[in-house]
Amino acid sequence: MITLYHCMSARSFRPLWMLEELGGPYELKMLPFPPRVLERGYLEINPLGTVPVLFDGDVRMTESAAMCQYLAARAGATPLNVTPDEAGYGAYLNYLHFGEATLTFPQTLVLRYAHFEPVERRSPQVAEDYAKWFLARLRSLEPLLLQHDYLVADRFTAADVSVGYALLLAEHLGLKPRFTPAVLAYWERLRSREGFKRALAAQEKAAQEQGVPAIPAPDVRP
Repeated sequence: MITLYHCMSARSFRPLWMLEELGGPYELKMLPFPPRVLERGYLEINPLGTVPVLFDGDVRMTESAAMCQYLAARAGATPLNVTPDEAGYGAYLNYLHFGEATLTFPQTLVLRYAHFEPVERRSPQVAEDYAKWFLARLRSLEPLLLQHDYLVADRFTAADVSVGYALLLAEHLGLKPRFTPAVLAYWERLRSREGFKRALAAQEKAAQEQGVPAIPAPDVRP
């Protein structure tokens, strides 16, 4: 049984979405945000105090994009995976990690300097600079998405889950109105998927059952 530790709409939404797309059994453990402050016992599970953490038997993982890759490969024959013998394999790996390293990272600084720092340390200029940084990188997808519905292999894959989470975070930050047209249409395709809807419902249900506030709070690593 896979066990996933998760905060509402944090990076851990990536593996949660993957699990719902794949349809297998898993256990979802909800945590208040930030868990390193509000759930001190969690530090025994992950000394960093961040989410996600995924356990699969003896396997322990803490990186959300790597979890997407792992779950897709672990599932065997699934269209969510792109195998080394496919022409799109390199692009698949690239976009899978682009979602975290290039698109999510600058947004964490928007969150930090617009919302999470004490008022006297907040910096609207820093937040806006990193919002522009994110949007400039996001625009690089526009030519591709004008020609294709998904990022690689002409199908929905784990790479779309990784990039899709960055778009979910951007929507929480109020950046959706600044998406370019093809990126916006892509985001609407992603959020219309039943797996995405099931993941949203799963976190809300688990939060209610486990007594955790159902408030979106993406994990920032200051």
